[in-house]
Amino acid sequence: MLYTETKSALIAGVYGMNFENMPELDWHWGYPFGLGVIAVSAILPLIWFKRRGWF
Repeated sequence: MLYTETKSALIAGVYGMNFENMPELDWHWGYPFGLGVIAVSAILPLIWFKRRGWF
């Protein structure tokens, strides 16, 4: 569980601190894309852990 939380915090931290190249400033779907990447990076490891019997 900590693995998924750490990845989400890392992505959000890098994404949030990059003020000059924020995707939502130039791209209409930038913010939803960033949230989608965070969600996928949390859900996929949970599915993998579940299949391996670790969760």
